[in-house]
Amino acid sequence: MATRTTGDPVIVRVTEEYHISEARQRARSMAEAIGFKPVTTFQIITSVSELGNNLLFHANHGGTITLAPLMQNNKVGIEIVAEDEGPGIEDVTLALQDGFSTNRGLGEGLPGIKRLMDELEITSTVGTGTLVITRKWKTCE
Repeated sequence: MATRTTGDPVIVRVTEEYHISEARQRARSMAEAIGFKPVTTFQIITSVSELGNNLLFHANHGGTITLAPLMQNNKVGIEIVAEDEGPGIEDVTLALQDGFSTNRGLGEGLPGIKRLMDELEITSTVGTGTLVITRKWKTCE
C-alpha cells in the first residue's frame, strides 16, 4: 500500500503574500492535470491558501509548500506538504479544534483543511517548526 509520487514535485517558497497565489495556481494546475472535478480542485486550492497563510502569519520566516501527484494502488491523488522552522504548535489537538487561534484569527484554518482533505498529519516541535502533510484522493468520478 505504498504511496509514491507520479511526477516531479513543485516547491513554492512562501515568504510573501503573492507566493500563496503562486502556490494556489500550481495546485490548480496539478489538480486539473490529475483530473479532479472543479469542486474538489477548489477544496485543494482552499487548503493550499490556508497552509500558505499559516506559513506567513505563524512561522518566523515563512516556509515551503510542496505539491506532488500521488499514486497508491489504483488511485491517484495530490499531496500538499507545508513545512516551516517557526515556533511550532504547542498542542496540535487543540489547534485542530474549531475556533482555537493563537493569532486572533477565526481558528478555522487547520480544522477546515481537515474537513476538506482526505488525510491530514501534523508534526510539530515547539521552537523547531511544523510539518503538515495532507492528501486528497481522486475517487471514481
